[in-house]
Amino acid sequence: MDSGGHWAVATAGGKDATLALHRAREAGLTVRWGLNIFEGNSGQVRFHGTPRPILEAQLHALGLEPRLQATHPRDFEAVLAGLLTGIKEEGARGVIFGNLHLEEIRAWYESRVLAAGLEHREPLWGQRPLDVVQAVVDEGFQARVVSVNLELGDPDWLGQPLNAELVRRFERSGIDPCGEHGEYHTLVTDGPGFERPLPIRIGGTLEREGHRTLELTLEEIG
Repeated sequence: MDSGGHWAVATAGGKDATLALHRAREAGLTVRWGLNIFEGNSGQVRFHGTPRPILEAQLHALGLEPRLQATHPRDFEAVLAGLLTGIKEEGARGVIFGNLHLEEIRAWYESRVLAAGLEHREPLWGQRPLDVVQAVVDEGFQARVVSVNLELGDPDWLGQPLNAELVRRFERSGIDPCGEHGEYHTLVTDGPGFERPLPIRIGGTLEREGHRTLELTLEEIG
């Protein structure tokens, strides 16, 4: 069990951060906030294409308080510093990330988290990507591919549910099965820790910055 304090998770709503949140809670951490920085001109998570209202709804479904900010006119690093300062002032102990093996990315975030006076934790670090993506499927998370890098991935993956067959397709293609190099991105809509499923409606597709993404909206309930 953890010794106490409230944590935040940095998340774009995808499988790795959601599994990292689950692992942190299993380890006894109290995770209170969900952090994300949107691309300010589009109102979407950059490269993922997930609109802010959908991520916000997902965080609520996971029992998290959203702490969301956008770039432009401030740049990403300045916005991140503001987010970290804000949760520190609210009493946060640290931030959880879903990185697996990209050392430069981990180091960039870790240095800024520590500089803000917060702890940095990586529940999935060092695990095999194939093991991680299989755990997402095996443990009952419902996820869907919402973005594909057109240079690194296969557009046919777009819109597909993350399941054992799709994981085999990732393996046959030779990519990192978790998409750690940005080959694809997912959105998790249900699974362990969700108070209710995330109701999404899929429209058409868009292409931006070399990525093909799904047009997503929230279903109206009732």
